[in-house]
Amino acid sequence: MLPNTGRLAGCTVFITGASRGIGKAIALKAAKDGANIVIAAKTAQPHSKLLGTIYTAAEEIEAVGGKALPCIVDVREEQQISDAVQKAVKKFGGIDILVNNASAISLTNTLDTPTKRMDLMMNVNTRGTYLTSKACIPYLKKSKVAHILNISPPLNLNPVWFKEHCAYTIAKYGMSMYVLGMAEEFKGEIAVNALWPKTAIYTAATEMLGGPGIKSLCRKVDIIADAAYSIFQKPKSFTGNFVIDENILKAEGIQNFDIYAVKPGHPLQPDFFLDEYPEAVSKKMESAGAVPEFKEEKPQPQPKPRSGAVEKTFRIVKDSLSDDIVKATQAIYLFELSGEDGGTWFLDLKSKGGNVGYGEPSEQADVVMSMSTDDFVKMFSGKLKPTMAFMSGKLKIKGNMDLAIKLEKLMNQMNARL
Repeated sequence: MLPNTGRLAGCTVFITGASRGIGKAIALKAAKDGANIVIAAKTAQPHSKLLGTIYTAAEEIEAVGGKALPCIVDVREEQQISDAVQKAVKKFGGIDILVNNASAISLTNTLDTPTKRMDLMMNVNTRGTYLTSKACIPYLKKSKVAHILNISPPLNLNPVWFKEHCAYTIAKYGMSMYVLGMAEEFKGEIAVNALWPKTAIYTAATEMLGGPGIKSLCRKVDIIADAAYSIFQKPKSFTGNFVIDENILKAEGIQNFDIYAVKPGHPLQPDFFLDEYPEAVSKKMESAGAVPEFKEEKPQPQPKPRSGAVEKTFRIVKDSLSDDIVKATQAIYLFELSGEDGGTWFLDLKSKGGNVGYGEPSEQADVVMSMSTDDFVKMFSGKLKPTMAFMSGKLKIKGNMDLAIKLEKLMNQMNARL
């Protein structure tokens, strides 16, 4: 991991959403240098599903050598932001670094996204980032360090990242567009950059979205904390960059990235917006902090699957079934497949011995999966990870997500035969 240098000693770092997850990890990394941390987050009382409050985060920060100022801040409320900034300036004398980390997410399409949820994402991600930046900039301009870091992605205009969760993508890209604008507006005064992980990062929020099966596919929050720490030590001339965590740490000399994995050696889940899913042909960023090219690619027609490939796949699956598999799974899966050899298929892992077939199952399905026949075959043969298919919009799932994850484990067992 990236060692601490002590260069942030005495610096004041204002972090939104710092009571847990990525925000808290960045706070703890800076605190080890002796930095002052303003914890600007909503959680003052313990959450039923998400651990951590602004006060428990403050205790952890002070335990590693930092100074903490916990502030109740909902970034949708301008007055709360202003009050926290004023408290920070009064206690610590100024603000040197701002991390816009607070974010809201809903991976839903246009018709399934309620207006209230869309407003939440726009108000937290896009508007909240703007209001917090605006409140901190007068003090950042006085700092010798002067960094704004938005936890937001490169502006990838590939339509695949819009079609399944358009509102979320636009709200998140709003944070990234501030990097473009503010980097130019405050050039020479404040460095303004974005940071995004190459892989999924494990947090309690990630588990709520992806279920317990996602954990082994993730890296720990430490990699984002180390990458942010690296950025904070760069001069103000390092600005307008869309930084990928792994890239900047490679430039710092880190070679062993297994140290950041939740489960070292296990395959990792690429994060959103990076075109890292198996079939994508994309140009990776060549150096740490390089601003990505803005290009709009027309979606390419999918090649037709082999004739009878779905039927062959189900036949192999059927031959692999056993009472033990049925007992361990206890679920019925329905597959709605588009394209050649498609239609409705089922996999019954409730009935004795299990069963597969074309058409509807005898009982109501627990999980319904919709995708193309070509992607179905790739998924069962191990060429397309189900989690990545889901995240990139190639796979739609309705029903019990825990049972969907169980099927992924079954696929891993069958890959050798397929």
